[in-house]
Amino acid sequence: QVQIVESGGGLVQPGGSLRLSCVGSGFTLDSSAIGWFRQAPGKEREGVSCISSSRAGGYIEYADSVKGRFTISSDNAKNTVYLQMNSLKPEDTAVYYCSRRDWNCDLDIDRYDVWGQGTQVTVSE
Repeated sequence: QVQIVESGGGLVQPGGSLRLSCVGSGFTLDSSAIGWFRQAPGKEREGVSCISSSRAGGYIEYADSVKGRFTISSDNAKNTVYLQMNSLKPEDTAVYYCSRRDWNCDLDIDRYDVWGQGTQVTVSE
């Protein structure tokens, strides 16, 4: 049984912060890479960030739209990846998904094979 569960979403005002969690079961992070994606209503799902500790030396990547505001991190002992989101903007409003792929860390959505159910993030006055 391979499963991913996201949590931590909610309603925040512009400029606020949230920390999302992605907990995996049935696999270990040290054999995978984890990506965060988001999808706003009527729009394509887009990559946000990814992290890989299995790639030699480790690797982290961010989409240009979130650089300097979001930080991805992992706790392999807890099989958990976090996405700290600061300085949130209304355009960050979306359902945020966590997903797994092989060791390679990039935001090619076609390479991810297990997805969580998503957690809603709404940034609004």
